[in-house]
Amino acid sequence: MKKFPIAALFFAVILQLALVLPPAQGQASSSQPTATTEDPNDQNLNAYVDLIRKDVRQQKAEIMGAVMVLSSDDAAKFWPIYSEYDAELTKLSNQRVENIKEYARTYDQMTDEKADELIKKAMAYQKERSELLARTYERVKQALGAVTAARFAQVENQLLLIIDLQIMSSLPIVSHTS
Repeated sequence: MKKFPIAALFFAVILQLALVLPPAQGQASSSQPTATTEDPNDQNLNAYVDLIRKDVRQQKAEIMGAVMVLSSDDAAKFWPIYSEYDAELTKLSNQRVENIKEYARTYDQMTDEKADELIKKAMAYQKERSELLARTYERVKQALGAVTAARFAQVENQLLLIIDLQIMSSLPIVSHTS
């Protein structure tokens, strides 16, 4: 029986969190685990994510900004829409992270039922993300026209595909354990 490579999980979760989730803002809420109750591995993962998250997200925004080539008037319309999109994408990405963690937890005891559940969750995430991008395309199109909206959709889709490729290539392929 193959063991789930912890380095693969670590890389996949770090990448997903760093590229898609927003940087930590201030003190954690009381509903989040405290340093004394949080698993040491989670603490290490969260600390590492916090270190790289800000820079990676800034680079993603810089790529988007460089390719969009917006006037100041258009930028004033675009960036609030993009910020709302990014916030919704963050919520969806939390589902993906949990699915990856569940995959890691159950990798050594994979059953047909669990494999089916995990893949259906992964496909639901992809569908919801695609629908979110389509809705945002329509909002950008209404505000800035179809050409600018198409440019946004192309760039965002390319960035998401790069993220997907990096995450998926770091995860081991599921194998039957019986």
